[in-house]
Amino acid sequence: MQYETILYAEDGPVGTLTLNRPDDANMFTPVMCREVRDCIQSVREETRTRVLVITGAGDRFFCIGGRKEGLDDTNLYPGVLPTLEMYEAIERLQKPVIASVNGFAVGGGNVLQAVCDLSIAKESAKFRQVGPMMGSFDAGFGTWYLEDLIGKRRAKEMWFLNRTLTAKEALDFGLVNRVVPDDKLAEATRAMALELADRGAFALASLKAAFNARHAGVGGLARLSHDLLLRLYLDSDESKELGKSFREKRKPDPETFGH
Repeated sequence: MQYETILYAEDGPVGTLTLNRPDDANMFTPVMCREVRDCIQSVREETRTRVLVITGAGDRFFCIGGRKEGLDDTNLYPGVLPTLEMYEAIERLQKPVIASVNGFAVGGGNVLQAVCDLSIAKESAKFRQVGPMMGSFDAGFGTWYLEDLIGKRRAKEMWFLNRTLTAKEALDFGLVNRVVPDDKLAEATRAMALELADRGAFALASLKAAFNARHAGVGGLARLSHDLLLRLYLDSDESKELGKSFREKRKPDPETFGH
């Protein structure tokens, strides 16, 4: 599939989604948000790839937030940048998602890497939340996920005081999993992705759903009970006997499954 604002490529079991607006610091636009969502949905619907990597084009910016120009003049959905679609798509994806932070991760860019399952950054990367000092905020994924990662006090510090964290500080805070030399980022990201690809896909999907269930309410619980358990149940003797007896308009025989 061809995209306007992102790139997507597969290399063995690893898919890489690249935010591709380097001349504008890889900032989100409405088109980019929807393309990221659609790309992740496509990855969700196939079994070729086992791990998704998200990174930014160029060597300076991961992403520094979103462009809000051109939105409709309304307080309803068309008037806001559809970033939630991206974050929700990452959460719904049963495969692990690695943020490969290749530069500044600011505003929505920091939220994006925080929402990913794992995060690896180069040494010169920077992390920051700037909403209250420039007329914006992210009062959803950007607060809950950040608090989970670094604790409420530090999350509030990032949001209220807006200071910049170095990659080492981000690692010390627990905001990222690993920091590597700038010239080793691609290699280290690939190694992490291939290590994940050797893990059990169903086990990883189950663990990810369990981690996310607390935030996602009924939808999160459904990821566990519907997306993960229903297929197994449909293959069970119980399901087959109940379905067969219903079609044959007879009482089911519990002896075939009730043990």
